[in-house]
Amino acid sequence: MESTAQSFAPSLPQIQNPLSGPGLFRHGDSAPTWLVQATKPVRYEVRMVDNLLDPTREDLALAGAGERTGNRRFIVLDDRIEAHYGARLRQYFQAHGLRPHFCVLPAEERNKTMDSVAHVVRDLNEFGISRRHEPIIAIGGGVLLDIVGFAASLYRRSTPYVRIPTTLIGLVDAGVGVKTGVNFENHKNRIGTYFAPSLALLDKTFLTTLAERHLHNGFAEILKIALVKDFRLFELLEEHGPALVASRLRSRQGEGDVAQEVLERAVQGMLEELQPNLWESNLERLVDYGHTFSPTIEMKALPDLLHGEAVNIDMALTTSIARRRGLLTLGEQVRIGRVMRSMNLPQYHPVCDVAGLAAALDDTVRHRDGLQRLPLPVGIGAACFVNDLTTDEIRHALDDLMAGGLDGE
Repeated sequence: MESTAQSFAPSLPQIQNPLSGPGLFRHGDSAPTWLVQATKPVRYEVRMVDNLLDPTREDLALAGAGERTGNRRFIVLDDRIEAHYGARLRQYFQAHGLRPHFCVLPAEERNKTMDSVAHVVRDLNEFGISRRHEPIIAIGGGVLLDIVGFAASLYRRSTPYVRIPTTLIGLVDAGVGVKTGVNFENHKNRIGTYFAPSLALLDKTFLTTLAERHLHNGFAEILKIALVKDFRLFELLEEHGPALVASRLRSRQGEGDVAQEVLERAVQGMLEELQPNLWESNLERLVDYGHTFSPTIEMKALPDLLHGEAVNIDMALTTSIARRRGLLTLGEQVRIGRVMRSMNLPQYHPVCDVAGLAAALDDTVRHRDGLQRLPLPVGIGAACFVNDLTTDEIRHALDDLMAGGLDGE
């Protein structure tokens, strides 16, 4: 019988391997070379729910479960969620006959490190999780979701997980995409992966216990979507922003379902941009608006600035740049500044200086494969990309913000 090795003799170049199926070929007639081709579809659900911890609801009990899933659950909580909802979570799982194991992590940006990832991995190992049949469930803010998603992507080379964001920034940003990551040597999200959850459950009732500053923080990411692609969303923020903060996005009598429309538009807008470009093969991304200078600003200002606050400073800076380029009017700039101010979002921080912002742009250029690919607003609700921003433009925009902000107040 002829051996398999003989069937791949150099005299037979570019033949398909009959033992390995389509897509595996040997190329060339000198050094052996094989081309391996494969695709892996990504499919995950983002589902809005209300009152997730109501024992009559099954969304959480069934999250990530399959036909062979047992009654154990591995739950990672941030410490704030443990304090506010730990007892209710235990009651919920008990009501559904489930045995949860809780891993609690601190939820601050300075704890977004490989040490926190290692903490989760150690707990997974001690728990003895079945990576195919026992879901990892992450319940917390964006920091917690990033840490757990990264740990899940690494543990045994990928273990399915469920995201349940409990902050506004998590509901509209960190909870709905596929990026994971942690900070490294004062660089924001320098280590990370693309790893989709099997399910994301979005429940705005968690916002009832969220500190008001963290609501403002989340509105910065909603404003981002409004400024670059959704004028209607901007109008809703302009008219109802402070009331939405006061009500924690619960609709009030006579207002219609404004809160629901704001959340749905923000999530829809984010997913429209993410879905066709999950792995960022196209580096011109509208959702990078507000994320050119902000990673450096945020890390330099820690713990003084939250993520959304740094993003807003970036958006204020680039709004001024856009107005000076004639991409939007002074009246549009003033409207944007007033919305930012109405939601207590900062437009400037003392860590911002021309040299530091120029260095931040240089770092972003390296991340964007040698080009700035800087999103700038065109009017309100549209955007363009530029590659020719100068240090002088940064200086003039920074002067505008230091002199009173976009609205001059």
